[in-house]
Amino acid sequence: MSLAGVSCLVTGAGGFLGQRIVHLLLEEEEALAEIRLLDKAFSNEALRSFGKFQGKTEVKILEGDIRDVTFLHCACQGVSLVIHTASIIDTLGLIEKQLLWEVNVIGTQLLLEACTRCNVQHFIYTSTIEVTGPNCRGDPVFNGDEDTVYESISKSPYAQSKRLAEDSVLKADGQVLKDGGMLLTCALRSMYIFGEGCPFLQGHLDKSLLNKNVYLRFSRKEALVNPVYVGNIAWAHVQAAKALQVPQKAKHIRGQFYYISDDTPHMSYADLNYELTKDLGFGIEPQLPMPLTMLYYFSLLLEIVSFLLRPFVRYIPSTNRHLVTLLNTPFTFSYSKAQKDFGYMPRYTWEEAKQCTSQWIASMVPQRREYLKNKAA
Repeated sequence: MSLAGVSCLVTGAGGFLGQRIVHLLLEEEEALAEIRLLDKAFSNEALRSFGKFQGKTEVKILEGDIRDVTFLHCACQGVSLVIHTASIIDTLGLIEKQLLWEVNVIGTQLLLEACTRCNVQHFIYTSTIEVTGPNCRGDPVFNGDEDTVYESISKSPYAQSKRLAEDSVLKADGQVLKDGGMLLTCALRSMYIFGEGCPFLQGHLDKSLLNKNVYLRFSRKEALVNPVYVGNIAWAHVQAAKALQVPQKAKHIRGQFYYISDDTPHMSYADLNYELTKDLGFGIEPQLPMPLTMLYYFSLLLEIVSFLLRPFVRYIPSTNRHLVTLLNTPFTFSYSKAQKDFGYMPRYTWEEAKQCTSQWIASMVPQRREYLKNKAA
């Protein structure tokens, strides 16, 4: 399987996952013809990282808005593959619901329309485990797969937006293109992604530094999940893209969603933070700040306060019921279907993922300490 000569558009290319996908595409032995990198803005660090790959692939930087129809049409012109990672991630309710909808749902639909007009043949969407759950009852899943029946009743605006976007992508499969060809689509439902550059890991690191190098215990030890390393979820996108080029494989993949995990040991979200930093001298609180039921109702109280204050001030609670349920529900899934249908196998072992991530965190500690010190001053 190969992407030789393919012209590819990666949306969200300046983001945590998008950058890794671009790096892997640029490392391909059989060079792509062109990679177009689309994002609202690119950091200097991201641009420098792309510049390190001096190969035969032409790289174009496209800065613009996913909601801009004209911009999307220009971005898709002459492209045969789109990898759509661009998304607003919001578990706390920090982002206005309308903006979340416009970017995650409408932006995806506009991109699909541009693909149809510009004769893009293949479309891969980065979905999320939150499309599945956990639901508001906190029903657990142990080693689930794509055939697992689960009542998804999440009230989280982010989860709802990703569900609607994924539905749009999968329904677009088989759509007739302007030139008479056919659009083939699939979605990759990623577990929680960790690795170098992860903004969530940095946020948890800051809180631990303020807590004398002790991580806050925000999830029960028994709430097992299976996070995925950023290099492996990026690799899954590349493998899916290659498989879509092969008609025999494409017929199995098209219109399907896939859970993407790797061989990271099953552990709670809080214990992942500790596991990645224990060799750096960090600790973790032994238990939740209060019993789980009490924590749930405390979060409900904060939501009520937020609602009552809404006419006067926008108060965003530090936690909510959805987040408490998400962080404290056992929820693990297998990647066996992705392995069977398009040959996905994790490219990096848990030991490699842990080492790379720990080294990145170690490099971040001095600058985060300095930042927090200056902020306090």
